[in-house]
Amino acid sequence: MRLSGSITALATPFTAAGELDLDAWQRLLQSQVEGGTQGVVVAGSTGEAAALYGGEYDALLRTAVELVAGRIPVLAGTGLSNTAKTIELSRRAAALGADAALVVTPPYVRPTQTGLLAHYRALADDGALPIVLYNVPGRTGCDLLPETAAELAGHDRIIGIKEARSEASRMEALLPLRGEGFAVLSGDDPTAARALLAGADGVISVASNVVPAGLRTLCDLARAGRHEQVKELDARLRGLYDFLGVESNPIPVKAILALQGIGHRDGLRLPLTPLADVHAETARRIHDAIRTIETSCRDAIAA
Repeated sequence: MRLSGSITALATPFTAAGELDLDAWQRLLQSQVEGGTQGVVVAGSTGEAAALYGGEYDALLRTAVELVAGRIPVLAGTGLSNTAKTIELSRRAAALGADAALVVTPPYVRPTQTGLLAHYRALADDGALPIVLYNVPGRTGCDLLPETAAELAGHDRIIGIKEARSEASRMEALLPLRGEGFAVLSGDDPTAARALLAGADGVISVASNVVPAGLRTLCDLARAGRHEQVKELDARLRGLYDFLGVESNPIPVKAILALQGIGHRDGLRLPLTPLADVHAETARRIHDAIRTIETSCRDAIAA
C-alpha cells in the first residue's frame, strides 16, 4: 500500500448527550468519499480516541470499512502508552478490516529514541497491520527524531510517517526517506502546502473534515507542480486553519461540522468542552467562506 494525497483524520460525532452518533458518522464518511478524500483515519487524536469505549471503537472502524468498501485506505489509530497494549489494539483493528495502523509515539511516558525504535519494531514485527509512524510532540511530550525514523523506514511493515512538527527543517530532514515503500506525510494543516511543494507525499488533515475537496485539490495541484495555484488555494484556506487552532482540537472542527449538519456542536466528552461563545460568529463566517471554496473544488474534481 502506498499512501498519498489528502487523508482525513476524522472527528467522531457525538450527540448533545455525549452518545456516539453513527448516523452522523456515516454522513461524514460519505461526504469524504464524495469529496475525493484519498484515505481516512478512524479514532486518532482528532477522533477523541482516548474518550472512546471498546465497543464504540469497534463500531466506528467497522462502519468505516463497510462504507468505504475498499475505495480508499482506512487507517486505525492504535497508538497507546504501552507497547503490548498497542499491539493488542492493532490486532483488533486488523480483525475489523483496517488497512493500516496510525501509531502515535507513546503519550506521556516519554521514551528515549532507543525505546521508540524497540516499540515500533515490535509492532512491525508482530505484523498485524502496516504501520504509519506519527510524531506530534506537542501532544505526546516525545519527539521521534529524523534519524530514528530513518532507521525504522527500512522495515517492510513500516510504510510512512505523519510528521506534525511545523518547522521546514524537520520536513527537509524526512523527505530523503521517501520511496516506494515509505511515504512522508504532513500532519500540520497550516504548513501542509509548503510540505507538499517540497515533495511530501500528502497530508493527514483535520481541515479536510470540512473541506475534503479543498484538501484533495491542494494535493492534486501540488503533484502537478502548479505552485502558484497551490499558494492561492492555501491562502483562501488560511482563515480555516487559523480558526481550527483557536481552541483544542477537535473543538473548532466539530463546531464547523455541526454547521454543516454533521454531529452536534456540544457533542464532546469531558474534559473537552464546546466551542466558547466568543468564537461562534467566527465559526459561522468560516463556514460560509469554505462552502464556496468546497463547492468550486468539488466541481473541478468532477470535471
